[in-house]
Amino acid sequence: MIQRINLKVMIIDHDFYALRALNSYMAWDRRTRVVGLAESFDRALAVLEDLPHVEYPDVLLFDSDTYTDADLSRIVRHFRLIIPNLHVICLAHQNTPTRVQLAHAAEARAYFLRNEVRLLLMNAIIYAMQKPFTVTKGVRAVLQAHHSALLDVADVLPRPREYPELTERIRQALWLCVIEGMPAQLAADEMGISPHTIRSYIKEGYRILESYDDNQYPEDMSPIERAFMRFTALEEGSEESVPPLGSYPNEDSDEDT
Repeated sequence: MIQRINLKVMIIDHDFYALRALNSYMAWDRRTRVVGLAESFDRALAVLEDLPHVEYPDVLLFDSDTYTDADLSRIVRHFRLIIPNLHVICLAHQNTPTRVQLAHAAEARAYFLRNEVRLLLMNAIIYAMQKPFTVTKGVRAVLQAHHSALLDVADVLPRPREYPELTERIRQALWLCVIEGMPAQLAADEMGISPHTIRSYIKEGYRILESYDDNQYPEDMSPIERAFMRFTALEEGSEESVPPLGSYPNEDSDEDT
């Protein structure tokens, strides 16, 4: 059963467009609520000062590439001093053992390469909240190459769930209508097919996604929401499978195309 949860998220990203894109992505997933957006550490502190304590974030999604090694450690530690139970997730392009070690030493919860996490972000955050320290596969490879001691403590983010029956055309239709939220008519124009065909692709895509997922969802969750969660799910049943939801702090029980 997919449980109702309410994760409050603050996002720090120096790139204006990346910041808005992350905010939009989080809005798709009812498990998250963005309580603050900031393009710098100082701005994030100002946003935090305006928030009542009950609205303090559970998760800080942090663009760690912007900062020096010293500032990376300082910022993570500073936020965890203000909010002791905060889960800090570092998003990065830089993939060096030193940076990963600094994030871990500062008690960040994860170090994710942006190009590896992509659509898995929300499920990656949930996975990381249940583990001491999580990295993406590329980070693990670099740690292995440098014989880092972090290999003994770092969990590796599971791969995306596979749907062998999804053709490229069905996958593209799902991407346009489910991930980007495009109306059927616009998606049909984008793919050069009729709205009837795009709806057929979506219907078949929903069937395929459902056939590979035994989870039960809240009754008020729309077909497109369920499709979104399935399309962005992590692989289960492997040695890197995702534990059931609801086993981490801050749980809140509080259209079809």
